[in-house]
Amino acid sequence: MKDIVVVGAGALGLLSALSLAQDGCSVLLLEAAQVGREASWAGGGIISPLYPWRYGLAVTALAHWSQDFYPRFGEALFAKSGINPEVYVTGLYWLDLEDQAKALAWAVRHQQELYLVEKEKVCRHVPALDTSFKQAVCMSNVANIRNPHFVKALRAVLDRMPNVEIREQSPVSGFLRSGEKVCGVIGAWGVAKARRTVVAAGAWSGSLLKTLCLELPVEPVKGQMILYKCAEDFLPAMVLAKGRYAIPRKDGHILVGSTLEHVGFDKTPTEEALASLKASAEELLPALAEAEVIGHWAGLRPGSPDGIPFIGEVPQYPGLWLNCGHYRNGLVLAPASCELLKNLMLGETPIVDPTPYSPAGRLGTL
Repeated sequence: MKDIVVVGAGALGLLSALSLAQDGCSVLLLEAAQVGREASWAGGGIISPLYPWRYGLAVTALAHWSQDFYPRFGEALFAKSGINPEVYVTGLYWLDLEDQAKALAWAVRHQQELYLVEKEKVCRHVPALDTSFKQAVCMSNVANIRNPHFVKALRAVLDRMPNVEIREQSPVSGFLRSGEKVCGVIGAWGVAKARRTVVAAGAWSGSLLKTLCLELPVEPVKGQMILYKCAEDFLPAMVLAKGRYAIPRKDGHILVGSTLEHVGFDKTPTEEALASLKASAEELLPALAEAEVIGHWAGLRPGSPDGIPFIGEVPQYPGLWLNCGHYRNGLVLAPASCELLKNLMLGETPIVDPTPYSPAGRLGTL
C-alpha cells in the first residue's frame, strides 16, 4: 500500500507527487492518458494571471508565492533533470486596458511593479507591434515557462525517485472505501490502495467526485492556441490586448491565444478559432500576416467559480484530498498550491491561510 495515490499527472499532479515524495511519502501517480499532455501542455505558460487585479486575495496569495518560487525552481529542475523548463523573464505589456486605473491601484495596494509606459518607449522595445494602441502598462518582471518542457522535467525527476511510481493509460473510475473513509482508487486496470488519495485531474475532477454523489463545480473550458516560428528577436516581451496574448519563447516561437469555449469535453481544434486567432495575431503584430502557423491545438481548462482552486481534504470522505479547479492559472498557481497541499497533508504550518481553498462548504450533493 502506498502512502498516497495522486489521480492526474498534469502540472498539479506531478508537482503534488514531487512535493510529497521529497518529504518521504511513497506515491503512486495515475494518469488516464499520457503524463502532462492535457491543459498543462496546451497552455501558454505565463507566470501571472492574465489580469491579476481582477482576482480576489485567494488567487493573488498563491500567485505571488509561486512567482517568487519559479526562477530558482526552474534552475533546480534543469540541474536535476537535464531538461530546461525555460523560465524566461520578458515582462508583459497590456495595451489599452479598460480598467487601467483599477490595475494601477491594485499594483500600489499589493506593492507590485506595474506602471504606465509611454507609447514611444513600448514601440522602441517591441518594434513589431501595431502602433494603433493609445496606452500601455507593463510589469517588467513577469516570466513565462515553456510548459511542455516543464512537465517533461518534472516527469524526469520523479522517474528517478525510488518512492514514486507513475502509471499512464490508467483511468480511475471510482474510489475504494471503508465506510466513509476513502482508501484508494479503482479502474479497469485494477485496484490501488493508499492511505490518502489526491484528486488532481483538472477538468475531469468533477466527473470523479460524482461517483461519490458530490458535485464539484469544476467544468471543462476549451482554449485554442496557435504557434508561429519567427526570428529569435522578433518579440522581446509578452503582449496582451483585447483579451488575446502573444508569448515569445527563447528560440523564436510565438504562441498566440486563446479562446474561451464552453463546449464540454470536445478538444477538437476548429477553423473558426484558427481564423479568429490569426486575425488577433496579425492585428497585434502585423508581420505575422507573412508568417506560417506551424501549430494549432486545443486544451481543456478546469473552470471553477472565481478561479479559486479546491485544495484540502473533503470533510464528507476522510482520506480524500483535492488539488484542482485552477481554471486559467494552473501553471502560475501550481507551486504554491502543491506546497499548501503538502503542508495540510503532513501537518505543517501552511504557507498561506488555507480557508478560501477548503472543499468544506464548497461542494454540492447529487
